[in-house]
Amino acid sequence: MAHHQRIMGIDPGTNYMGYGIIEIVAGKPQAVVMGEIDMHKIKDAHQKLRYIFERVRSLTEGYAPQEVAFESPFFGENVQSMMKLGRAQGVAIAAVLSVNGETAIAEYAPSRVKQAITGRGSATKQQVATMINAMLGTDYQPRKLDATDGMAVALCHHFTTSNVLTRAMGGEKRKGLGGDSKARKGSSSWESFARSNPDRIKR
Repeated sequence: MAHHQRIMGIDPGTNYMGYGIIEIVAGKPQAVVMGEIDMHKIKDAHQKLRYIFERVRSLTEGYAPQEVAFESPFFGENVQSMMKLGRAQGVAIAAVLSVNGETAIAEYAPSRVKQAITGRGSATKQQVATMINAMLGTDYQPRKLDATDGMAVALCHHFTTSNVLTRAMGGEKRKGLGGDSKARKGSSSWESFARSNPDRIKR
C-alpha cells in the first residue's frame, strides 16, 4: 500500500484553532479532514494551552502528517493578542514535534496564504473558503471559517513547496513572514489552478 504525503495546516487562535489535512496523490491535493479546536468556553489561559497541546498531538498521532504548516500571527495585532497567539502556536508546534521530532514545520504570513489560494492577499475568509471548495472539489460549509483557513494553510504549503521557482528561493518558504512581494511569488499556484480548471472557477 502506497504512503502518500500528508500536510496539516493550522490557523492558530486562542478561542478557535482551525486545521485542515490534505493528502498528495499523483501530485494533486485531496482533502482528508478539516475542523476547528473549540476553546471558547475554557476561561483559564493555561488550560487552553493544555487543550491545544492535547488536541494537536491527537491529530498528529491520528493522521501522521509529514509536514505541518502554520499561519504566522499578524503583526497588526495588539501586543497582548500577539503574545497569546504566539503561545498558542508554540504549544501546537511542540505538540506536533512531541509525536515525531522529524516533522517539517513551516510558517506563512496571512497575506501569503490568501494570495496562494485566491490570487489576492487581501481576500476575505469567505472568498478563501469558496476557493478551497473549488480546488478540492468539496462542499465544506463549516460552522466557523477557521476550519477552511486551516485547510488554506495546508494548500499554501503544498503549492509553495511543489513550485520549482519557489523552492529555488531557498529557506523563504520556511519563514513565510514577508509581505506582499513574497506573497506575489506564490500566486503562480492560483494562476496555474485557474488555467487548468476553468470549469471550477465561478466568474
